[in-house]
Amino acid sequence: MHQPIYGGWIEVVCGPMFAGKTEEIIRRIRRLEYAKKNVLVFKPSIDNRYSESEIVSHNKTKAKSINITKAREILNYIGDSVDAVVIDEAQFMDNDIIQVAEQLANQNIRVIVGGLDRDFRGEPFGPMPQLLALAEFVTKLTAICVVSGQPATRTQRLINGKPASYNDPIVLVGASESYEPRSREYHEVRDLPKKL
Repeated sequence: MHQPIYGGWIEVVCGPMFAGKTEEIIRRIRRLEYAKKNVLVFKPSIDNRYSESEIVSHNKTKAKSINITKAREILNYIGDSVDAVVIDEAQFMDNDIIQVAEQLANQNIRVIVGGLDRDFRGEPFGPMPQLLALAEFVTKLTAICVVSGQPATRTQRLINGKPASYNDPIVLVGASESYEPRSREYHEVRDLPKKL
């Protein structure tokens, strides 16, 4: 990945659950810290699965973070010394995250955004499609399908061991007991509306 030498930009790390998105984001944070850059890390307060004050990968790698409920809160923390802003689980953020990311990049700040690109239905998730379109750099990760062993690009939601219904709420924060990575072929959603 060739990155500009000067100026800000947006990079997005996306994919299904268990693809290693947070692990990759933490790797980038560590590299920035090693380069003595000032990095601020944010996550939506709804994501409290592993920690209230850290982003945590499924394999328990951690980085300190600031909880926010609205995207615009990020701007309250930005000073002249900030080199990079990291936002994990961006699919849970309100749509203002799009404008905030653009504003920060225009202020010569490197913006690293991580999140699910698709919801459990397999449809684009929250503000992620716009962020993907605006990003200078996109890293789309895959997991391993638990059924076929093939690359998984989707997140399977299971309720009591059965595929979730299309009519279930989009946001239901959980971990391995509720979700698994699946390939296109083995991704299931009950009660799908009829398509053309």
